Amino acid sequence: MAEKSFKYVILGGGVAAGYAAREFAKQGVQPGELAIISKEAVAPYERPALSKAYLFPEGAARLPGFHVCVGSGGERLLPEWYKEKGIQLILSTEIAKADLPAKTLVSAAGETFKYQILIIATGSTVIRLTDFGVEGADAKNIFYLREIDDADKLLEAIKAKKNGKAVIVGGGYIGLELAAVMKINNFDVTMVYPEPWCMPRLFTPDIAAFYEEYYANKGVKIIKGTVAVGFTSDSNGEVKEVKLKDGRALEADIVVVGVGGRPLTTLFKGQVEEEKGGIKTDAFFKTSVPNVYAVGDLATFPLKLYNELRRVEHVDHARKSAEQAVKAIKASEEGKSVDEYDYLPYFYSRSFDLSWQFYGDNVGDTVLFGDSNPESPKAKFGSYWIKDGKVVGAFLEGGTAEENQAIAKVAKLQPSVESLEAVKHEGLSFACKI
Repeated sequence: MAEKSFKYVILGGGVAAGYAAREFAKQGVQPGELAIISKEAVAPYERPALSKAYLFPEGAARLPGFHVCVGSGGERLLPEWYKEKGIQLILSTEIAKADLPAKTLVSAAGETFKYQILIIATGSTVIRLTDFGVEGADAKNIFYLREIDDADKLLEAIKAKKNGKAVIVGGGYIGLELAAVMKINNFDVTMVYPEPWCMPRLFTPDIAAFYEEYYANKGVKIIKGTVAVGFTSDSNGEVKEVKLKDGRALEADIVVVGVGGRPLTTLFKGQVEEEKGGIKTDAFFKTSVPNVYAVGDLATFPLKLYNELRRVEHVDHARKSAEQAVKAIKASEEGKSVDEYDYLPYFYSRSFDLSWQFYGDNVGDTVLFGDSNPESPKAKFGSYWIKDGKVVGAFLEGGTAEENQAIAKVAKLQPSVESLEAVKHEGLSFACKI
């Protein structure tokens, strides 16, 4: 097969790839210099839509509506945009081998791609119950959500099993968002997770209590402190029951599993320095291999604000790290420099009529403020994380754009506080006056 050569190759076709392509275009990339190689069949899109509006029964989001970069208020990059810019989109192409010293990628079909500069943007893959040998976990209608193909298969099942029973395995991002969307689709929904409360990596017990009660009021059943240990299926091979470790069995027409992800670094094992489960980079997303950059979920980078190496799995960082890498590449070519990446961790979610944002670090003591009554017609509450007398993190449910900007500013500036009681009493006004 003929070999294809490019000056720049972005490996991966997710959010980071789209934002990197836009930055290359801004920096004046020449036609034919850049290629994006993706195993997906569509141009880069805003992945968060898959667990939200894509699955709505009415007014659902569809491509081309949520191609990048609409998720951050930017221009929508349709496939034609890439053509106009002379950027080659190589879709439905899975890379099976990466030889970094030889600057070569080889696809599963045997195609060879050469590059001068590589940006690794392969992201994460979902952790599957089959990875742990869970009995019956290969039954039909057990779904995971990562790519648009996954969402399309789930949509088909939602239509086929109309008004049926759904079991959501996992109490994190995907679990909470999918439980909401399945309920909106008029399913009988049960969530199952082993932790004592939902979203334990971020939520305090107080914050989690609000969401758990809100969901319960919407009719979502929540079973905590146990895990799915097996599935039974019918004569068609379709899942019909979820067996729990505590001995219970739950009827299910559809199961959605959201138990985390793992960075897709396998292609590069032994060729590049790794740390904390990802590929180690500097503040410009350069790896230990010259002319190889890594961005998004799989980059373990210096988080300047906290003076430590971290890996961040979130769309906001995917966008910003991709832009930073391209700026750094172009600057080094021109003998210029760019500022180090100075990222403020940011997470958000939307489900039902709820919408929360979090900025900073969730370490130290916490104070809860505002109205966190799930029965309230428009609950608005938040939390501050205080360490060494300073606010280091802030969470807000139901905030306006201005209020969300205020909590972001607090998390970035880390103001001192007199006492936990004082900041609890001031609540949101503490952030708004900074």
